[in-house]
Amino acid sequence: MPHSSRSKRRGVIARLRTYFLTGLLVAGPAAITLYVGWFIVGFIDAQVATLLPAPYNPKTYLPVHIPGTGVVVVILVLVFIGWATASVVGRMTIGFGERVLNNTPIVRSVYGAVKQIMETVLSDSSSAFRQVVLIEYPRRGAWSIGFVSGPTTGEVQNATASRHLNVFVPTTPNPTSGFLLFVPEGDVHPLNMTVEEGVKMVVSGGLVAPPDPRPIDQQSRPALP
Repeated sequence: MPHSSRSKRRGVIARLRTYFLTGLLVAGPAAITLYVGWFIVGFIDAQVATLLPAPYNPKTYLPVHIPGTGVVVVILVLVFIGWATASVVGRMTIGFGERVLNNTPIVRSVYGAVKQIMETVLSDSSSAFRQVVLIEYPRRGAWSIGFVSGPTTGEVQNATASRHLNVFVPTTPNPTSGFLLFVPEGDVHPLNMTVEEGVKMVVSGGLVAPPDPRPIDQQSRPALP
């Protein structure tokens, strides 16, 4: 076979391989996301269907099952709970329930921790996990991406001489687990990337890295010592 024919065939195979990998990178995350979403919607629908009485169950009146009816019911219930909580009676009821939970051993620890985490994550004014930083961890000369959750306060801060920051260092490829470090403010180096870009970099194991936003002439000079 002539050399030119072999080269052309290799070129076609290389392009097909590139197209296949590109299609896999595009379709894979979308398919997994749709599957997880479909599973969650189906799970919620199944749980709500067992709780609703027949007269209030949409399946009683609809000829076919429509996915997402349970999700709609859950959203409406949560909106109603939020509306009821805003009233005087609702606040009194919630206050009484919280006092009962806070006076129950073991339960109060779980409830207090979950409530604090959800208030931190859902609060619009919260600055939690909104800054990506580099810290020298787990040893000198090795760097890790971290997310600042706020300044260190309370007994931990009072036990140290310098001002510290709470830095969450996630694990790869699961960023929901990781380590909470109390790092001196001078040893925390802010990055220009967004939290979303930082999470993508962690999940991909460094394969997806955001570009350096600095001017070209500055990119050749390290920003860190």
